[in-house]
Amino acid sequence: MRGMRVLITSNDAVRLSFLQALLADAGVETLLLDAFTSAAEGSIGAIPRRLMVAERDYTKAMHLLRDCGEC
Repeated sequence: MRGMRVLITSNDAVRLSFLQALLADAGVETLLLDAFTSAAEGSIGAIPRRLMVAERDYTKAMHLLRDCGEC
């Protein structure tokens, strides 16, 4: 995962989907990690999903999240 940073961790699939759409609209590519593992363990919250962005996009992504009240 060189060059990638965790933007947010969550078990809220709707929130993660919204954030992915928000970031994609701003031209920031994302990668969602641990979605399968989280679902396989029954989504009880033991394994949160990680929304990742490229290191170069991290600051832009954080500003977008702050601007919409997500951070």
